[in-house]
Amino acid sequence: MELQFSKYHGAGNDFVLIDNRTQFFDAGNVDLINWLCDRRFGIGADGLMLLEDHDNYDFEMRYFNADGKEASMCGNGGRCIVAFAAYLKIIEKETCFLAVDGEHHAVYEDGIVDLQMIDINDHQKLSNAFFMDTGSPHYVEFVNDISKVDVVNQGRAIRESEQFAPNGTNVNFVQKDENQLTVYTFERGVEDETLACGTGITASALCASLKDNDTINQYQIKAKGGDLEVRFNRTGDTFNNVWLKGPAARVFDGKLEL
Repeated sequence: MELQFSKYHGAGNDFVLIDNRTQFFDAGNVDLINWLCDRRFGIGADGLMLLEDHDNYDFEMRYFNADGKEASMCGNGGRCIVAFAAYLKIIEKETCFLAVDGEHHAVYEDGIVDLQMIDINDHQKLSNAFFMDTGSPHYVEFVNDISKVDVVNQGRAIRESEQFAPNGTNVNFVQKDENQLTVYTFERGVEDETLACGTGITASALCASLKDNDTINQYQIKAKGGDLEVRFNRTGDTFNNVWLKGPAARVFDGKLEL
């Protein structure tokens, strides 16, 4: 079988994208997806996405982590699949699509995707951090000097801790300078640091607002792979109209014989 695919990245968070509107791809083949995402033996990516038809939406997004398992929402993946849908001429500028955490609206223009995330109605304040689900679960810890954080080892220890068993959590370390945030993330499923994480960056911005009870409703975020923006409306401890904005780029198209 010949597999046609595209490679995209959103601020360095990279993905294999497959047009699966004909349902030819076996989404249950964990080993195949894991191999396609492998950086030494496959294409190489943080995750894989299938774009599929849906009767009530422009398309449906199915996301798989690099370990091959279908996963929770990916914010940068959501932005990349919007760019992919535009490339396939399924959409033009605006879209409404379905993901695992529900309906998402987005706007695509000049390589920038503005993606509406889910509303957030609750969080947990931990001893030295926050825990929030923005479509995927995130631990958010604020640090004074992010350059001194061992993201991989500290992140893995938190991700695998008994507190978050059995499924674990994504882990974000955040340095806050007024409305500027620097965010480094260890992602479960990838089991490594990624250059950016959309749901993690979203969680970090919302938790930054809670941490200092900011009146700010927009943060500029620096990740290792690029710059993003999060804006939102806040009422008390709840957030709505949450948007994640940043670049989404097609790297290349390819074919593989399977």
